[in-house]
Parts: sequence; structure tokens; C-alpha cells
Amino acid sequence: MKAITVTQYGNPDVLTYTEMEIPKVKQDQVLIKVEKASVNFADVKARIGQGGTGLFPFIPGLDAAGVVVEIGSEITNFKIGDRVAAFPSEGSYSEYAAADENLTFAVPDEVELDIAAASLTVSFLSYKLLADIAGIQNGETVLVHSGAGGVGTTAIQMAKILGAGLVIGTVGSETKVPAAVEAGSDHVIVYEQNDFAEKVMDLTGGKGADIILDSLAGSITQKSFGCLADYGRLVQFGNSSGKQGIINTNDLHKSCRSALGYSLGTTRKKRPESLRETAQKVMQYLKEQKLHIRIGHRFPLAEAAEAHKLIESRMSTGKIILDIR
Repeated sequence: MKAITVTQYGNPDVLTYTEMEIPKVKQDQVLIKVEKASVNFADVKARIGQGGTGLFPFIPGLDAAGVVVEIGSEITNFKIGDRVAAFPSEGSYSEYAAADENLTFAVPDEVELDIAAASLTVSFLSYKLLADIAGIQNGETVLVHSGAGGVGTTAIQMAKILGAGLVIGTVGSETKVPAAVEAGSDHVIVYEQNDFAEKVMDLTGGKGADIILDSLAGSITQKSFGCLADYGRLVQFGNSSGKQGIINTNDLHKSCRSALGYSLGTTRKKRPESLRETAQKVMQYLKEQKLHIRIGHRFPLAEAAEAHKLIESRMSTGKIILDIR
């Protein structure tokens, strides 16, 4: 099969288009003929050596969609020919991928495979952050940082689906405002031009946001407490700024506010069973067209390096898809 491999950590040019053996499935795995794979910022981190195993070569990529072509002896929920989306065990930038049964999810006929691949990480993450971690309540105000990206545009929609009263997005430049607006953000703040915390306080009549989703860390985390409401929840789920944020205990106890952390990667490894209900919810939202995944860019598998250059440039909007077939 054709695949993209990483043989050493480095810039996008270390992504090599090559031939590999088709994976052999274990008893509790399915083999998927991959049609679409999505590009996530976590793939960049793996490529440069942040959070990787250190074992070379490896295939990058978190999520894929395609058709089941082989099943292990213990598989009970899938059969050959089923349309599925999955978190493969050894990467998704390849023509075939093996995935554990508990990390493989049926795709309804009404949902295109490119949408399924594009949605898997961002929609599962958005649902978990808002419904399970933050415990969103009807009418609450949600602030979504990086509101024009794949997670951001999905989280804005998910917040509305789950009953948010007001959704505010932040973006890095004016060019990204339309993507956040299209996703359903009621207000969009360009944080390089405005003090976002001050603006959020103005928009909420001095109350602040009930939930803040923060994938940036660094100074953004610290500044976010300037606009987090009493009893509010800041959910920290990434550090794409490359810097650590500092949380002061004085920002928590008197105001009854919470700082929470979440990792979809850790959940896939340690509590994969918790994603089954999430998958059912997400696939239903996609089927009913309540949730729309914006695919902003497409690349053939051989041009995965160009996809990585784009996501690192911070100029991408929506999801980036690799067309495998």
C-alpha cells in the first residue's frame, strides 16, 4: 500500500510518500480501505517529536474513514463492506489502516465519508469538552478560542446544538472572521486587535463567559480568567501557542470557578468506551445536518507535506482532508 511515513523528526519535508506492507489485523481489529483522512495539529506535534513514541518509521494521522475489507475473529459489531470512521492503531495517512473495534464507528449512509473523516476528532472533542467536561447548561455563554480552525468551527456549532445562549469566537486575523461567523458565532473578536477579555466582559454585561475552550495555553490561558464568569469553567485542551499557561489558585476558589483539562488522545488510550455514546450523538447530528463540518482544503495523500505546511502557517480555515482514493 501507499503511505506517508516519518523516519525522523523535523519539518514537513520529513513526510515521505512510500510503499509499506498492508497491516495485519488482530483478533479485535478491522482492516479499513481508507478513502479519506483528516489532518490535525496533533499530527504536526507527532512529526516534530512532541508526544510521539520515538519509534521509526511511523505513519502519522489520527482519524480516517473508509470501508471495512477484513475483520478479526473476535469482531461482532462490523462486517466486510461496512462504511466506518476510526482512530487507527498505527496512523491514518495510508491506503489501508487497522483499527480496534472499540475505536471504530459506523457511518450512516446519509453521511459522506469525507465529512466522517473530517468530523471524527473535532466533533468528538467538541462534544466531550462541552457536554461532559464543562457540563454546559441551557442559555450559557461560551467563548471559543481559535474559532476559525477545525475544532473551533465545530465547537461553535456544538455549543449551539447543546443549548448555548451566546457563543463568542476569537481569531487571529480579520481574514478568519468569516469562518467563525459561518459556523454560527454570535460575535467574533480579533485578539491581535482587541483585548478579548475586555470585549467579552462588554458583550456579556460584565458577567463574563460561563465556559471558555482554550487550546492555545500561554498568555491566552491567563488572560481568559479576566472574562470567566463566577462558577465558570475554563477547559484547557491544548498548547498550540507552544507556551505554558499559569493558573493562580486565587482565580478559582473565591469565584467558584474551575480549570479543567481534557485530552482526546488520552481518552482513546485509557477510556475508549466513553466515546461510544459520543459517536452516536455526533453521527446523529451529522445525519440530521444539525452539525456541518467545513472542509477548507484538500490534498492528495502524496502531498501531505503541503497540508502540514498549510496547517502550520495558521492560514487554514476549516478542516484539511487527505484524499486517499
